[in-house]
This record gives sequence, C-alpha cells and structure tokens, in this order.
Amino acid sequence: MNSKWTEIVSIWILVAIVTVALIWRFPAEGHLIEVSFGAILAGSTALVSVIHLFKADVEGFVRKLIYVGGGSTLILAIATAYIFLSR
Repeated sequence: MNSKWTEIVSIWILVAIVTVALIWRFPAEGHLIEVSFGAILAGSTALVSVIHLFKADVEGFVRKLIYVGGGSTLILAIATAYIFLSR
C-alpha cells in the first residue's frame, strides 16, 4: 500500500472508531451524536491539513482532502442511517 493511502485509511479508521465510540457511549442522545458528526468531519479534514503542514509536501494535498472528506462523509452517513433505523 502506498504511503498516501496509509494516511487516508488511518484517518478513516480513526473517524470510524470515534463514531462508534460516540454511538456506544451516548445511545439515548441521538440528536447530540448527529451534531457532533460535523466536528468529526471537520477534524478529519484538519488532520490532513496538519499532516501536510508538518510534512511540507504539497503533492497530492487536494486529492487527500477529497478522499478523506468523502470517506469520512460516507462513514458518518452510514452511522446516521444506523441511528435513524435503530429508533
């Protein structure tokens, strides 16, 4: 696996872990969990930016932002569907 994909997949895994932890920790407050999904999405995008800031490498930056944002959105959409269907 390319090092670019390792960063992207590791951020996706981190987003999934945080999302599952929120759903498991606060099962009754569904609307509060969905509000925090925006912060998770913003955090994943900010994490890509911080990684590139310290790397000082601009190659593939926009592509990584799109992949991380898209994958994180998909993870959070699946979690939202799970919350909606479990009620």
